[in-house]
Amino acid sequence: MAYKITDECISCGACEPECPVSAISEGDDHTVIDAGKCVECKGHYDEAQCVSVCPVDAIVHID
Repeated sequence: MAYKITDECISCGACEPECPVSAISEGDDHTVIDAGKCVECKGHYDEAQCVSVCPVDAIVHID
């Protein structure tokens, strides 16, 4: 399980520095999360930091 950034992303860059495992980077069309690296902030924070800072709610949980 991990998080995904949808096409609604405006590539503002707010989420990238918030990721404790550097799973977020700039993609071709918008910012992306490497699902293989994403730990949902478990062991670092109580909630996903990227979700909490996204100004357009473009980050969703995937199974």
